Amino acid sequence: MISDLLVIGGGASGFMAAITAVENGLGSVVILESTSKVLEKVRISGGGRCNLTNSCRDISTLVNNYPRGEKQLIGLFNKFSTIDAFSWFQNRGLNLKIENDGRVFPSSDSSYEVIKCLKDLAVKSGIKVFTNSHVKQINKTNEIFEVLVKGSNYFKTKNVLICTGGHPSGRKLAKSLGHSIIQPVPSLFSLSTSEKSLESCSGIALNVQTKLTVSNKKYTETGSILITHKGFSGPVILRLSAFSARTLFSNKYIGELRINWLCIPEIEIRSKIDVYKLGNPKKLVINSKPFSKLPRRLWKALLMSENIDVKLKWCELSKSNKESLVKCLFMKNYAISSRGPFGEEFVTAGGVSLNEINFKTMESKICKGLFFAGEVLDIDGVTGGFNFQHCWTSGWVAGNSVVSN
Repeated sequence: MISDLLVIGGGASGFMAAITAVENGLGSVVILESTSKVLEKVRISGGGRCNLTNSCRDISTLVNNYPRGEKQLIGLFNKFSTIDAFSWFQNRGLNLKIENDGRVFPSSDSSYEVIKCLKDLAVKSGIKVFTNSHVKQINKTNEIFEVLVKGSNYFKTKNVLICTGGHPSGRKLAKSLGHSIIQPVPSLFSLSTSEKSLESCSGIALNVQTKLTVSNKKYTETGSILITHKGFSGPVILRLSAFSARTLFSNKYIGELRINWLCIPEIEIRSKIDVYKLGNPKKLVINSKPFSKLPRRLWKALLMSENIDVKLKWCELSKSNKESLVKCLFMKNYAISSRGPFGEEFVTAGGVSLNEINFKTMESKICKGLFFAGEVLDIDGVTGGFNFQHCWTSGWVAGNSVVSN
């Protein structure tokens, strides 16, 4: 039997494409998943809660969350946006909620509800799902694809959709069919430093302004930082790592991170210190601070990093001490020595070259009947539901395009 569509990869984009194709009239659809379970990334996303999209509605703002693929996603999101994804799941029985930071989760806070929704829709649509089915080779003869699966099983199909995420198998198949591959490198990871001045501050989180310098290239972000026992993590660091992924990789993850711990101008920091010094002359500098947002542990660590005596009173703070403290709060530099572990999304920067894809249909420009969706492409986003949104969108567009192919 020859299927109308064979989907390689049982993840978010694969299920979205398969369901969309059948709902729009396509006859027979098969999903091949190389592992024993489908939708595993959905299961572990968001600590098991599944951050399946974001509430950002403005497309010009939305695409700013994608270090690679921003231009191509403008057209895609005009076809199927975050609003459409939200409605798609709600209309199919999955209740969703929007958190204060804009992230969207199932109301149950359980990724299993997302998996159940997609699996139930696949069963209802008559989609055949085969697990433990690693695709070894794809050949095309007379407009028909022959797909060889581990164990010498063959599938024949009119159309193939490759959506294997960051797994190298999908890139290997794409390359065998004539596509160029952009070398994948890690994205969304923490940054490590060999400096010891913040070791006592592990676990502290607060909003900061950051500037990461790597090989004379500068990347700036504002957001929440988490001090770890080895360096820095949190949303602002993951975003910096995503946008600087290739530069950091080329520079062997060595750079300099400058932090404005207070998110305010230097002149304002200096003024607040002057006012506080006049009003609290007899208090010890280490025990009292002009900045309420700064955690006490961090305040003490910063003072010690500038060699300010723990017994010093505010009235005894010299001009040089004050300037040292101002600079420390406004632009403290930390040498980045390596990357830490991946963020929870396990995202890579790289994949199938975007120049070889028709983004109106997600079809290959090189091989007719071959489609791509999701992270197998050289498109990746920051944390916050953006990577899943790209998967839903590209899968939906591919699923619709196969029907009219």
